[in-house]
Amino acid sequence: MINGGNIIMNDNSKQLYLDFEAYERVAEPHKRERASAWRTAIGLQDVDGLKVSDYLKETAVRHIEGNITIDDVREQLKSYYVNKTTHDEDDAEKEEADRVAANIAKLLSEKSFSFTALEFLNIHRHLFEGVFKHAGEVRPYDISKKEWILQGDTVVYGRAADIMMALRYDIQQEKGFSYKGLTQDGIINHIVDFVTLLWQNHPFREGNTRTTAVFVIKYLRSIGFKVDNDLFADNSWYFRNALVRANYRNPSKGIEPDKTFLVKFFRNLMLGEQNVLKNRYMLIGYSDINNDSIDTHTSTHTSTHTSTHTSTHTSSSGQLGVLSENIKRLILAIGSGEKSVKEMMEIVGLKNRPNFFEHSLTPAIQEGIVKMKYPNSPRHPRQKYLLTVKGFAMYDECKS
Repeated sequence: MINGGNIIMNDNSKQLYLDFEAYERVAEPHKRERASAWRTAIGLQDVDGLKVSDYLKETAVRHIEGNITIDDVREQLKSYYVNKTTHDEDDAEKEEADRVAANIAKLLSEKSFSFTALEFLNIHRHLFEGVFKHAGEVRPYDISKKEWILQGDTVVYGRAADIMMALRYDIQQEKGFSYKGLTQDGIINHIVDFVTLLWQNHPFREGNTRTTAVFVIKYLRSIGFKVDNDLFADNSWYFRNALVRANYRNPSKGIEPDKTFLVKFFRNLMLGEQNVLKNRYMLIGYSDINNDSIDTHTSTHTSTHTSTHTSTHTSSSGQLGVLSENIKRLILAIGSGEKSVKEMMEIVGLKNRPNFFEHSLTPAIQEGIVKMKYPNSPRHPRQKYLLTVKGFAMYDECKS
């Protein structure tokens, strides 16, 4: 039974916290360790916009309490979705999030690790077995992905034909590297360089960032570094976007790979610093960035931000507070994609089209938050709506 959204009660009326942070504050060491693994596992689902079910959270608590094993959790999840009598539209997404989260929690709890390209593939297979048919398999084709922080552009990912060779090379180079004599800054910068290259390979069709995160956590632990797993729990989307910016280059727009965002993340992860991690700072065109708390990455990959949107973004946080709930819901509904009127109305739960236009869509367009895909043809048969640069900044605030 859920009580106040934070705890559940078992048959003996013992309080079990759904807020896993509470375990990390007050529980015994073995429970703290399990809770930390679960927080990270659940938080990493945000990389792909997935949310776990309440059933997963309650089952995870039983594992943290020691009432069931992690393998029991995985079997119960499988049975839960097979025998579920009522089905919701988001069942498939929740099943993926639940099963992958349980698999991540299991892997993070295991001490064994092999720093090889095969291990990287095996981690993907363990995470997504039963979820993706292609779990653990290298993608056979080249890919591109539109990124909202790149205004719809894509990172250039590794060629499918070269993936295994590149993956083996990157890991072999790292294996032969010596950290002896490096300053803390030098260590962080080197790790950032390695993780940037590792992720850019993008060996799989889906699940690359979650696999990279688990691999990196286990690797850093294996060579003696202490890492704050909870940073992935709270900032997994930032982690992915920082990897995007670290790998994005567009000289025609004056943009070079920028690793400063990823440096901030790893300084927090490994040094316990408190650098502010905001997704909107990484948005191409966003110029109101406070760089006081970070050092510029020492490699040649620095960023040149060219923007005409300074006035828009400096006031976005203040404007968010006065936006109507209708517009806030609309911002979240559109997110990083493109949506038709029908799709937006379904997501926000409205059926009255004139009412939707009057109180949501039209005000959002007038505020410069939403724009048409085909502005010169408002009645275009394939008309879609997407967020402006200003809208993206507010989207980040709405999510946080």
